[in-house]
Amino acid sequence: MIIHKGETLFRQGESGPLYHLKSGLLKIVRVHQDGSQILVNIIVPDEIIPHHSLISPNPYYGTAIALVTCEVDCLPAEMWYEELAHNPAQCRDIALKLQDKLRMMQQRIDQLTEVAPAEKLRKLQTWFQAYISPYSLTDVLTQDEIGQFLGLRRETINRLLRSQSEGETK
Repeated sequence: MIIHKGETLFRQGESGPLYHLKSGLLKIVRVHQDGSQILVNIIVPDEIIPHHSLISPNPYYGTAIALVTCEVDCLPAEMWYEELAHNPAQCRDIALKLQDKLRMMQQRIDQLTEVAPAEKLRKLQTWFQAYISPYSLTDVLTQDEIGQFLGLRRETINRLLRSQSEGETK
């Protein structure tokens, strides 16, 4: 199926199938009781989500929203778990997928542990280029979302992006 920028694939708290992202980018946001949202993850091509349900079913942890046009395959939960029961070797494939995601999360932690905010932003921009080129980070995330992802205030992101822009025009 195709979902377009801004469309929701699934909502936090619902239960349902798993999904394989063939192309595009998804963001996972947590919605708090007061209605505020926080960006918690970015899903890149070839990931199967939700990660916490690859071995056993659980309600969706967050809401998945397309950052760009995405091609997604639906993997019905009943068929997925039945296949796991009959083909234990598939668990190794799942472990490898989770290992890849863990490595990606380690890269994110590396971005977050940078002391200098400008370096945090630069590393995130470099990481995103691998998935969204020719678009820029600000084409797919708001300054507030970038700030959430890096643990910085929106105002800091605004200042850093403005500084980058001024540096490019000189």
